[in-house]
Amino acid sequence: MKKKFTFNHRGLELFFGPLEAQIMDILWAVPDLSIKDVQTRLGKDKDLNFNTVMTVMNRLIDKGVLTKTVKGRTSFYRTLESKERFLENQSKEISHNLVEDFGPLVVSHMLDGLDEADPELLEKLEQKIKALKEGR
Repeated sequence: MKKKFTFNHRGLELFFGPLEAQIMDILWAVPDLSIKDVQTRLGKDKDLNFNTVMTVMNRLIDKGVLTKTVKGRTSFYRTLESKERFLENQSKEISHNLVEDFGPLVVSHMLDGLDEADPELLEKLEQKIKALKEGR
């Protein structure tokens, strides 16, 4: 998925608009839903018309994160990858781009953020650094 990363948002809204994020969460939880099914699940929080939901879901297909299968007269939608895989791929791309664009500055900021990191994460980081040094 090639999309601008939105720094002033959190969670899925870093990658999607608010309604897109809600739709993706619904389809990650329950794949193969129709537009009407998604609209019903969204309706618990807000009243959205069918055409709005359909437009957003078709845009998510255009963005390469949803796929559609037609059965009879009904289209069913599902995500192309799991939420975990999506977040892994997107965060990896962001990290690589930040390091490429800002080099030592971004690495320094990431290291500053480790002050509050889980000790297990720090251990994994140490192992990764050691493996990188040994591989060179």
